[in-house]
Amino acid sequence: MERKIFEHLLKWKKSKQRLPLLLQGARQVGKTHSLLKFGKEQYKNVVYFNFESNPDLHSLFNNSLAPSRLIPQLSLLSSSEIFPEDSLLIFDEIQSCERAITSLKYFAEEAPAYHVAAAGSLLGVAINRQNFSFPVGKVKIENMFPLDFEEFLWALDKKKAVDVIRDCYCSFSECMLHKEFLDMFQLYISLGGMPRVVNEYIDKHDFDYITSIQKEILIGYIADMSKYAAITETINIMAAYNSIPAQLAKPNKKFQYNIIKSGARAKNYETPIEWLKAAGVIYRVQKCRQPVLPLKAYIVNDYFKIYMNDTGLLCSKYGLNNKNIAKETMQISGIKGVLAENYVSGALHCNGFEPCYWESEGKAEVDFIIQNTNGEIIPIEVKSSENVKSKSLSEYIKRYKPETAYRISTKNFGKENNLLSIPLYAVFCIEQ
Repeated sequence: MERKIFEHLLKWKKSKQRLPLLLQGARQVGKTHSLLKFGKEQYKNVVYFNFESNPDLHSLFNNSLAPSRLIPQLSLLSSSEIFPEDSLLIFDEIQSCERAITSLKYFAEEAPAYHVAAAGSLLGVAINRQNFSFPVGKVKIENMFPLDFEEFLWALDKKKAVDVIRDCYCSFSECMLHKEFLDMFQLYISLGGMPRVVNEYIDKHDFDYITSIQKEILIGYIADMSKYAAITETINIMAAYNSIPAQLAKPNKKFQYNIIKSGARAKNYETPIEWLKAAGVIYRVQKCRQPVLPLKAYIVNDYFKIYMNDTGLLCSKYGLNNKNIAKETMQISGIKGVLAENYVSGALHCNGFEPCYWESEGKAEVDFIIQNTNGEIIPIEVKSSENVKSKSLSEYIKRYKPETAYRISTKNFGKENNLLSIPLYAVFCIEQ
C-alpha cells in the first residue's frame, strides 16, 4: 500500500543533517508497516525491535545509553549486523521504554551514521515524563494519519482518478467524472482510512467483517486508555471520547462538557481531552476570535470542537455502514453533514494545517479557517449536499473581504469571483 509518508522518509534518509526519526500517530494508521516497507526497499537490511512484544528488551537500556554499547548488544540480540548508513534500525512501540526514547539523543550526538527510526502510538502522551529526558532538538518528528482520500484512490489502483481531480482543481473546470468520484467518496466515508479496513475491503468487500474490524480498532483505543492512564483518568478519557458522536450531532458543535454527563466541569475533562489529542485519536479545532494574522494569537481556548481521526470509526460509533449512508433520507441528512465536516477536518490536518473556526456572537459560524504558508487566511464552508446557501460565509466575506474562500460540497468545481467551489472528493488538493 503506497503512503505519502514514504516521500518524507526518503527525504529523511538523504538528509545531511539527519537525526533519529520519531514517527508518531494513532494506533493502526500504518506506522510499522510503512517503516518496514521503506526499510526493505531502501536499505541493505532492516533490524526491528518491538518494546511491547519483547519486554526483556527494556533491560538493555537500563545502563549506559551510549550507542557504542547498545549497537553490539542489539546486533547480538537480533542476530543481524547493524551497518552504518546501510541498515535501518527500527524501535517500535518505543513509548513503552522511556530510556529508549532518551537513547535517541545519544544516537544523534555520538552515532549519526546509524539510521534509527522509532515509532509509537502514544508518543504524544505524557507518560511518567518526570523520570526521563525527552530528546528535544535531537529527533526528527513526523506525524502519520489514516489514509486520506488520495491514498485511498491509490490503494484502489485509481491513480488516474487522482490526476483527473488534480487537473480539475488547478483549472477549476467542471469534472466530467463528478458522479463517479462522489460515489467513491461515499465509500471512503463509510470505510475510513485505516489500512487494515481498506485492505479487507479490497480483498473481500465484506462490510460485516469491515464493521467488526472498526469495532476492534475502537476497542484497542479503549485498551490504550486503560493501559497508559490512571484509573480515574481513564474513566474520564473514555467518557469524553464516547461523547464525540453526540457532540457532533448537535446543531451547535461546540464541545459541551454537560453532554459527557450532567454537571460535568471543564477541570475534570481538560486533561482527558488533551490525552486524546496527544494520542492522535481526535482533532481539536478551536475558535478564532477574528481571522487576522497570526491566527494563533486570536484563539479562544475555552471554545472548541472535537472531531474523530477517522470517518469510518465515526460511522462505526453511529452504527452506520455504506448502505445506510447511500440512502437519501431526512433521518440521516444531519449525520451526513457531521461526517462531511469530520472528513474535512481530517483532510486539512493530514495536509499540515491547524484549522480553527470562526463565530460571530452566535449569529454566524464558518466551519474552518486555515492559514497557508503565504500568510493567506482562507474561510471554508462545508456542505454535504448541493444546497450551498450559507448566510454565515456571506457574512464573513462581507466583513473581512478575504482574497479566497472555499465552499466544499457535492457540487462540481466552479468559481464565482473569489469564492471557489470544491467537491468533497477534492479536499486533498488543498495544500500548504
